[in-house]
Amino acid sequence: MSIPDAVQALDRDLRGIFGSRLQSLVIYGRRSRGRAHDAAHGAAHTHAAAPAQTLAVVESITEVDLRAAAGRVAAWHGAGLATPLLIVAREFARSLDAFPLEFGAILADHEVVVGGTPFASLVVDAADVRRACEVQARSHLLHLREGYLETRGRADALSDLIVRSAGAFAALIASIARLDGHGADDPAAAARHVERLLNIPGSVTEITKLAGVAEISSAEAERLFAPYLAAVQKLVEHVDGWSAR
Repeated sequence: MSIPDAVQALDRDLRGIFGSRLQSLVIYGRRSRGRAHDAAHGAAHTHAAAPAQTLAVVESITEVDLRAAAGRVAAWHGAGLATPLLIVAREFARSLDAFPLEFGAILADHEVVVGGTPFASLVVDAADVRRACEVQARSHLLHLREGYLETRGRADALSDLIVRSAGAFAALIASIARLDGHGADDPAAAARHVERLLNIPGSVTEITKLAGVAEISSAEAERLFAPYLAAVQKLVEHVDGWSAR
């Protein structure tokens, strides 16, 4: 693949810091290569697209390495890159059970741009994914209920609650889709899959579409909250019973 200028600069910086200890550099995330390429071609693109996410696999990391990398973060951000995830080679495999959703997403959607393939033969255990999904779903339900109480019945506060929680809900939907063996790269497709799975047409898609939206009307918030809450409750029940199916 053609390596974008921003990633080439990141590679040079990391080699200057880690030397031969840098084993691989990976771009990950939905449409990550496209984001990285756009980010490398000017500020107009960096404002329009999310920062490209990268992961560097190294032999070891010291405090001196971190200090040197910290001095380059502003330049990386300016080039349209998110702060790179730095990980020691042996840590990734050992952390799959602790971060099955986060690292599973990287395994499912990544492109090696420099070095060897760092994730060969690695697989996230489905039981770890189910457990992480349950934590994610139950936490979302508890916070949604708590947030509703704190609105004190005010529709404008309810609107804010729904908008603020939509991004986390979209992430939950992606996790549920991945748990059921469905691709999670397309948020709309993941939402439709979960709607079919739980027989709740429309509500999941409506909420996930609000991720990144600045505001909705009070009337819209009052219309959406009941089906939103019901959808999250069904998600909790689905994940709780997943291992029994």
